[in-house]
Amino acid sequence: MKNVKVKAYELGLVFKNGALKEVFKEGNYWFWKGEEVRIYNTTLEFFAPMELNILLQHNELASLLEVVEVKDTEVVLQYVNGLLNAVLTTGRYAFWKGVVNYAFIKADISKAEITEDLNRAVLSNKLVAPFVRTVTVESYEKAVLFMDGNYIGMLESGVYSWWKNSINIFVGKADLRQQQMEINGQEILTRDKAALRMNAWAQYKVVDIEKALLQNKEYERQLYITIQLALREYVAGFSLDELLEKKESLAPFILERVQSSAAALGVEVSGFGIRDIILPGDVKEIMNQVLVAEKRAQANTIMRREETASTRSLLNTAKLMEENAMLWKLKEMEYVEKIADKISSISVSGNGKLVEQLKEIFTPK
Repeated sequence: MKNVKVKAYELGLVFKNGALKEVFKEGNYWFWKGEEVRIYNTTLEFFAPMELNILLQHNELASLLEVVEVKDTEVVLQYVNGLLNAVLTTGRYAFWKGVVNYAFIKADISKAEITEDLNRAVLSNKLVAPFVRTVTVESYEKAVLFMDGNYIGMLESGVYSWWKNSINIFVGKADLRQQQMEINGQEILTRDKAALRMNAWAQYKVVDIEKALLQNKEYERQLYITIQLALREYVAGFSLDELLEKKESLAPFILERVQSSAAALGVEVSGFGIRDIILPGDVKEIMNQVLVAEKRAQANTIMRREETASTRSLLNTAKLMEENAMLWKLKEMEYVEKIADKISSISVSGNGKLVEQLKEIFTPK
């Protein structure tokens, strides 16, 4: 005989000739030779030493075990004392009842939608996350949802989760904020065959996501080409001089021209402008020469106008001095004062008529 002690949190199974005979709970037991005793910790999962169905034929053991069967298209979330402990995949599991409080939530992962009562915290848990795919649509975005190539519907801003399986899920997003497109390095010929290089910009935003993403492919590229063609159409209709004079009318023309095409793309163009107009080297040199000539002509005109005004002022002053002797004397004294500022010393002699002597010195005969 042999003695076996079963603790409070343990159970003993007695086998004889490979068959389960008895289940022993806490206590001290004696067994005959030939009987096999297995002790199990009831706080842990039960691993059967043989086919589980054979053991479950023993009614007492079957009443002590909770058996969980997980199919190929399922997962089971196991909670231990209210806390998520594990995710059970395909297989058959047995757990002891009573000591540990177990709870199980079975989920069908063969479908895409998560219909089980699982909150975001559970879905983002590191144990569950490998079985879930999540997409976030920001507050400034809208999205369209496709499953296996079929359009399902539009998604507003938020966080969306689906089971990860063989179903193909695609989420197309569109940014609804105002955006800017750069249209750089456009080589364009004017009507008089002058080659220009232009850099432009356009502001736009998506107003109809279904048109932008479902009815059109690469709507941004199509919008770029539409604006590019409108710009070439405008420039080709003017000579270089006319274009430089009428460049303010370019933006209204482009906005009007692309309006209908942009609406078909689900886009609204709100602004357009030219950043640079770059002329070829020889044309730029000629334009600079023209500009210099114009500025010189303007300078000559201003100089002639000022000379005329100065001459007219001198003539008026001379007439006043001729009519007023006192003004003549004051003018003489003004010139003497100016001369005295530039001469350090002057020696004069005579009968005290200094003004007459100075006049004789500085007035040419």
